[in-house]
This record gives sequence, C-alpha cells and structure tokens, in this order.
Amino acid sequence: MSDFASRRMMMVDTQVRPSDVTKFPIIEAMLHIPRENYVPAALRDAAYAGAPVDLGQGRVVPEPRTLAKMLDALDIQPDELVLDLGAGLGYSTAVLARLAETVVAVEEDEALAAEAARILAADGVDNAVVIRGPLAGGAAKHGPYDVIVIEGGIEELPEAIAAQLKEGGRIAAVEMSGALGTVKHGLKTDGRIDWRYAFNAAVPVLPGFGRQKTFTL
Repeated sequence: MSDFASRRMMMVDTQVRPSDVTKFPIIEAMLHIPRENYVPAALRDAAYAGAPVDLGQGRVVPEPRTLAKMLDALDIQPDELVLDLGAGLGYSTAVLARLAETVVAVEEDEALAAEAARILAADGVDNAVVIRGPLAGGAAKHGPYDVIVIEGGIEELPEAIAAQLKEGGRIAAVEMSGALGTVKHGLKTDGRIDWRYAFNAAVPVLPGFGRQKTFTL
C-alpha cells in the first residue's frame, strides 16, 4: 500500500467514520479518490490533514469531514444530476462522480478550472464536466439539478442558483456569519427552499455569494 493510500485509509477511519458518516458509497468514494492529486503540488503532504487545503486567492479544498458530512445529509443517488459549485481543483467533483450519474462542476478561476479538467481526465473521471464561469451564475443550460453542492461559504444564495434546483431537489452549503459557519441542507418544495441546520464548519465565502451591501443615508 502506498503512503498516500494508507493516509487515505487513516483519513476515513479518523475523520470521516467518527463523524457519523456511515453511508457506504461515501466511504468507498473517499477511500478511492486520490485527494493528493487535487491539491497544489507543494501541498500534497497536507492533503489528508483534518483541515482545509489552501488553493490561494481565498479559496480552499474543504476538510474531508465537512465534505463527507455534507454528502451524508444529501444522500445522492446513482441516477442523479449534481451541480458542484466552486469545484477548485476537482476533488469534490471526483467524489461526487462516484455517487451520482453526472456531475456539472463550475469554477470561475481560469487556472483552477483548466487544471481540474486535466486532473479529472487523467484520473479517468468520465461522468463529470468542468465549466468555467461565475460561480453565482451556476450552469442553467445543463439543469435543473437533483442536487446542488456549494464548495465554499455563502452569506446569501443567489436567486439564479435556487432556480436551477429541481422541485424536490436538495442543496447543501456552509452559511457564514463573520468567522462562524453552519452547514445547512435544503429541500425545494413548492418553489422555495426550506433549510435545516446540519453541523458547524467554516470556510471562506465564495465570490458572488457574499451579502449584497446596501447603502443608506
């Protein structure tokens, strides 16, 4: 077993399973996907630490526990279409691709998007596509989606994203308030999303997902 493979097993045994993530497809995906391939080369040794990995410019790969617990709450099925917003270098996309039928990943940083597409192709992930564009715009032409996963913090959910979620679809995001964050998952019913608290986590707010500042005299 390679050093990274043993670290991957340790990540699952010490960060994922103890967090009450018991769904086998999630465990299997996180044991299978080489997380070290989806972080900057200089940070490969930090890939399996229980902390976010810095991608630069205020972007991170969320810690394994956060992603695993989000996926546990979403309960993605093998016939579902998933929108992955803020894909970074594609780690979440690769994990999602083992759970869902198809994944549409959106990344607005040109370098990250190009590298994510390259890594996913090199790893044989053939049921995911990376689209470069504003995160807050989503990818309406491929939707609507059964599931939307937002890989970063939000203060507000853009209306354009809410509109791309199918009726009966599920969404998960980290709602940030200052330095504190809570992961919430939502269900779209009668055209509106009802949110529920899942657990605490903190990640940087994604571009386009900050609260709109209003000026009053």
